Amino acid sequence: MMKKGSMKLGLVLILCMGLLLSACSSNNNGSGSDKGNNGSGNAVNEGNSAETPKENVKISFMGHGSPQEKEIFAKLIKAYETKYSNVKVEYTSVPPAEYNQKLSTLVASGKTPDVFYVSGPQFYKFAEAGTIQNLQPFLETTELFQEGNVWKQALDRYRYDGKLLGQGDIYGLPKDVGPWTMAYNKTMFEEAGVELPPAEVGGWDWNDWIEAAKKLTKDENGDGKTDIYGGANFPLEGAVWASGGDFIDYATGTIKIDQPEFYNAMQWVADLRLKHNITPSPEDEKAMNAYSRFVAGKVGMFPMGPWDQPGFWDLPFEWDIAAWPVNPGTGQASTWLGSMGYAVSSKSKHAQEAFNLAAYLALDAEGQKQNYELGQAVPNLVDMAKGEFLEMDKAPANRQVFLDVIEKYGHPPVEFGSKDTKWIDTMWQEAGKVWDGKMTAEAWAKELAPKLQELYDKGNK
Repeated sequence: MMKKGSMKLGLVLILCMGLLLSACSSNNNGSGSDKGNNGSGNAVNEGNSAETPKENVKISFMGHGSPQEKEIFAKLIKAYETKYSNVKVEYTSVPPAEYNQKLSTLVASGKTPDVFYVSGPQFYKFAEAGTIQNLQPFLETTELFQEGNVWKQALDRYRYDGKLLGQGDIYGLPKDVGPWTMAYNKTMFEEAGVELPPAEVGGWDWNDWIEAAKKLTKDENGDGKTDIYGGANFPLEGAVWASGGDFIDYATGTIKIDQPEFYNAMQWVADLRLKHNITPSPEDEKAMNAYSRFVAGKVGMFPMGPWDQPGFWDLPFEWDIAAWPVNPGTGQASTWLGSMGYAVSSKSKHAQEAFNLAAYLALDAEGQKQNYELGQAVPNLVDMAKGEFLEMDKAPANRQVFLDVIEKYGHPPVEFGSKDTKWIDTMWQEAGKVWDGKMTAEAWAKELAPKLQELYDKGNK
């Protein structure tokens, strides 16, 4: 008969063996397939549990932006590293003009960052080539992702079904959803006795915009040269879309700039300078760009994105944002709705940790709160955007305009749907002939359309 002490020792050994087997079976390979290791924010996933310590890992993250954005993301990454204490992030910020080339070089050399910014054309190419992870398995096992509480307009930009964008699984997470709004110098309006622009879409039209701009445009020193312009950079895209036109029909791959809805809108934008002299010329832009003019108090109305807020908070004048004016012929307003995404490299050795970083920056409530408080973006989380974001005590006062653009009349940029953008680049390069008044928009569009069609077909079909 076994002695009682021996029986106790045997039970202890069995229990220890069970615990050892349980620990060995824990999935920590970064595949995202284990629900217990999905980055949902609980103790197991954060690597803070004494029972399941995780190895220390390093992941790389590359983005771009202004010095303010770099500073903001350094703070966000530090917060992520506090939450996920076993992870160290190597953050690189590349000048925007150099970013795409730098990323392409890293991808080609097999040194793709674990997490990186990705835009429309690159996203399309990388998803198609298998360069980036399908994030759907990760999203299905993380508590951070509540699909109904993330802007659909942002998520759909990062869906890919193997052929088309906008549907299928999610291959990227939105860094932001960027409503392009119209900022205005409130102090300048009030000093000139001009009625402030309305925040509600439909409250004014293109003719009202022109009349306000005329009253703000000034030759301050009487030398015959304009020193202050009423407006600057009225976006061609918004004018075309508000007119019922488009640059391309992606469903058929047909260039549409030779349609009257397009070229009439383009001529209207060109005439803001050529006919009305209320916006800077290309030569003026070379001397001082429109952004610099606005912050210097030399432009009354100027398009801005949410990321411009930090640079505007210290301006020596009051400013706000307004709804885009409607086309009086259609009664419609439109503007572009930008977005940059976070992608995870398909070759990452630490895919789970990389996803956790992308999810923290894109979906975590703490991260989103810091993001909007620092003036970087409208929250990706709908309830936060419609709640505390609107209650901020910093400019702009008319924050609802941001949300209206997202929900009512924002439009994906022209390049969304193109893998190769040579046709778009060529169009913008050639557009100077219209802005300079060397060609009418109609003549220009009809001459250029066949060339753009050829370029699109060559690069995208």
